[in-house]
Amino acid sequence: MTTTFQKFIGNSMHFGHIVYAKKRLIMRLSLANDVNVLASMFDRLSERNRWYRDFTLDALTRAVRETIACFPVYRTYLAPGRPVSDADVAVIERAVGAAKRRNPAVEESVFNFLRDILLFRFPENLNEEERGEHVHFVLKFQQSTGPIMAKGLEDTAFYIYNRLAALNEVGGEPQQFGLSSDQFHERNITRQRDWPGSLLATSTHDTKRSEDVRARMVAISELPQVWRRSLSRWRTLNRPFKQIIDDAEAPDRNEEYLLYQILLGTWPTEPFGELPDDAREKYIDRIRQYMAKALKEAKVNTSWIRPNEQWDSAMSNFIFRILEKSPKNKFLPSFTPVAEEISRLGAINSLSQLLLKLTAPGVPDIYQGNEIWDYSLVDPDNRRPVDYPHRQKMLDELRDAQGMELLGSWPDGRIKLFSTQRLLLFRRNNLELFQSGSYLPLSVAGTFAECCVGFAREHEDRFVLVLAPRLTSRIGFPPLGDRWGDTSVQLPEGFKNKIVQDIFTSEVRDLQGSSLALAQTFSALPFAVLTNAQP
Repeated sequence: MTTTFQKFIGNSMHFGHIVYAKKRLIMRLSLANDVNVLASMFDRLSERNRWYRDFTLDALTRAVRETIACFPVYRTYLAPGRPVSDADVAVIERAVGAAKRRNPAVEESVFNFLRDILLFRFPENLNEEERGEHVHFVLKFQQSTGPIMAKGLEDTAFYIYNRLAALNEVGGEPQQFGLSSDQFHERNITRQRDWPGSLLATSTHDTKRSEDVRARMVAISELPQVWRRSLSRWRTLNRPFKQIIDDAEAPDRNEEYLLYQILLGTWPTEPFGELPDDAREKYIDRIRQYMAKALKEAKVNTSWIRPNEQWDSAMSNFIFRILEKSPKNKFLPSFTPVAEEISRLGAINSLSQLLLKLTAPGVPDIYQGNEIWDYSLVDPDNRRPVDYPHRQKMLDELRDAQGMELLGSWPDGRIKLFSTQRLLLFRRNNLELFQSGSYLPLSVAGTFAECCVGFAREHEDRFVLVLAPRLTSRIGFPPLGDRWGDTSVQLPEGFKNKIVQDIFTSEVRDLQGSSLALAQTFSALPFAVLTNAQP
């Protein structure tokens, strides 16, 4: 994925360097006054210290600006009268160390002076008023790093580093390409031990892309060869629709690379060519609005402050031309099969995500409209009215529905609503199991061991086994039955010979032997929740 991204855009991008540069950009533009206020406060503190009073305002300003630019987190949480935590010490030491490395021409002692103040290592013999000024500077500094990080990272860098845009999410780390199953289990164990009441949110008012869009987009990484070949083909087919503005192609390659990901993440489940004209036009308009915002947030070729109307128009026209319903359009016949494959993989990813969110340690949250498939993008796209009567009607029709039937008609979204309803009912009936239940990772063996993640929750005499698929491009769609071959889940010692029921299929089974064969467990649905408690 990294190689494909770099080859397509024609250069190498380093995420850390982008964040650093864009935070500096923000401090020069929209939040310049915040930095100037901090620098003036810092200058007054240095004037009262005989070791540092010779520092110029320019040197002190640069130390403040560079340290903030190198801050690895949004903020620290130091407060007077409270011990400085090891975590805060590590953050400040890391930021100051990075600022020193990036500024070898600046006197090191300036950064050391700033570091000591930020860690409450104030000079001796300060009177109460002077100490109060030092504390005020630290608190003001902490209040400033958060907005600068948000604007530099979320509102700028996230729209530039497009290697796999699904990773560019609030709270995410785009430079970290996924977690292993072992790391996933380790984090759940830590959450259950330290933060059992923390929120599990997959879509919010502030997400760049909804949970279902991201679930599709991450599926691109399961088909890296298809992605690379498709990009090359699409770029060739769509090159005639670009415009030359000041000797540059508009849209540029990075913008085009993002656009194809967005199309794959939001592509309608109905055949595009068969959509009514108004539905197709509405979809094209949504993509145009999103890309217009994405380009302005990136601040590369256009921006909110200084819009480049020619560039904005070129992107809007490009989107219209490549999505135009015309016999001459060669892009859609090439794009549609890939979009259909990605949408199937994304549906399974989304159902697994839902299953894990509603059973793992923490308190799950469901954002409005996400009870069924929701392919919304950043606001204002995710502020569109939710059709609750439609969802209520679907819920009423689920009373007699069967999971296998719902999976067969997965594009209509009922399978997600069905899974949500059954899991929430199970949580309500077994509150203590999820609030206080232990967390036990399950071991998977066999040909597709990497394609399933499982864990158990146990409280007193009640337990639940949770099994979810992943990386299902290796298995096929739908990932059911014999496709799983010899893959099996190892049962913990205390769970053997127990009678359990699958909350989705109502099937009752006896856990005989030392393992569960996934070919049997996933015979009707590609996920399972088995329990000896009330379903």
